[in-house]
Amino acid sequence: MAAPQIDLYDPGVYERGLPYEAFAYLRREAPVYWNPEPAGPGFWALTRYDDVVTASRDAATFSSYLGTALLDDRDEESLQANRLMMLSQDPPDHTRLRSLVNRGFTPRMIARLEDRIRDLCHELVDELVVKGSTDFVRDIAAQLPLVVIADMLGAHEADRDKIFNWSNRMLGFDDPEMQTSYEDGQAAAIEIFAYANELGRQRREDPRDDIVTKLLQPDGNGDVLSELEFDLFFVLLAVAGNETTRNAASGGMLAFLEHPEQWKRLREDRSLLPTAVEEMLRWVTPVMEFRRTATRDVELHAQRIAAGDKVILFYCSANRDEAVFTDPERFDVARDPNPHIAFGGGGPHFCLGTHLARLELRLLFETLLDRAPDLELAGPVRRLRSNFINGIKEMAVRCA
Repeated sequence: MAAPQIDLYDPGVYERGLPYEAFAYLRREAPVYWNPEPAGPGFWALTRYDDVVTASRDAATFSSYLGTALLDDRDEESLQANRLMMLSQDPPDHTRLRSLVNRGFTPRMIARLEDRIRDLCHELVDELVVKGSTDFVRDIAAQLPLVVIADMLGAHEADRDKIFNWSNRMLGFDDPEMQTSYEDGQAAAIEIFAYANELGRQRREDPRDDIVTKLLQPDGNGDVLSELEFDLFFVLLAVAGNETTRNAASGGMLAFLEHPEQWKRLREDRSLLPTAVEEMLRWVTPVMEFRRTATRDVELHAQRIAAGDKVILFYCSANRDEAVFTDPERFDVARDPNPHIAFGGGGPHFCLGTHLARLELRLLFETLLDRAPDLELAGPVRRLRSNFINGIKEMAVRCA
């Protein structure tokens, strides 16, 4: 495979499955690879683990703010709006917001959700067993984080489908089944923003024992999220909290269905469940990439990255790096060590929801092992058309 034949931008490439052979080639031969865009300036693709980690931790050189954290360029109005979100900020602004929202996601706060999540997993899997077959994505992997996030946010049960729809439209704009246009994704963002604003108003007037109320209260120093900051964080949480776990669970289940010997191994030794969760996260890498923008000229592997150049950090490639992972193309539920970067490569933007995602995945697969240990595919797997989210749209399964 020659480097000029590689296109890491085309969303259609990922709909057919992640281009792992192309990533392997680039890690060997062109770890800093220039990829053109059909309607953009092009970007540098970082595919090696060490380079992705280094760039993730060096916000002074690789900025989330200058061009935002998203691959495609935006018009000036959209760019300014995106820069208000924590995802697209650099320290010290990011540091302040992160410290305020961290309060709702400590291990202690997340541990309070364990019984509720376990009960929900039982409900979802029991329904599968009764029916005998289901779409794993729609009825299990999507429902779990959707209900959990809705509960955390204090959203009404009747509003869950709205949040699910907004999330799909905002992140699925490259897939014609998810929405009709990029503008529709922007419309979805406006709708969820308005919903957040109203929910915040209600909690200020009527505080409750939920994460929204906690986020609206001053911290120990008297600092508090502004109305705009809260609304934007709500949008980020509602979308990210749904998409990442949904796709990790779907992709993880598919990995087991395609590697039944690993499922058998896990069934026979439940002590492997924690390492199995980490291997699912490495194997799937639900968020495949994020963008950074170079703040200065920098040279990396004899390539000159100019100030202002777009740099894409491919976590999905880094998590298959042969220099870090032994036999990385093997799905291994006992893999240890497993320093994957499915939650980001460290630095200021390390995923806020790591504890919650791990808890949801552990309890879901614990329940599947108990109550539906004989699942098998019941139809073709349909993947999301996206160069951002490693997603599965449809995966029919049945109890054997």
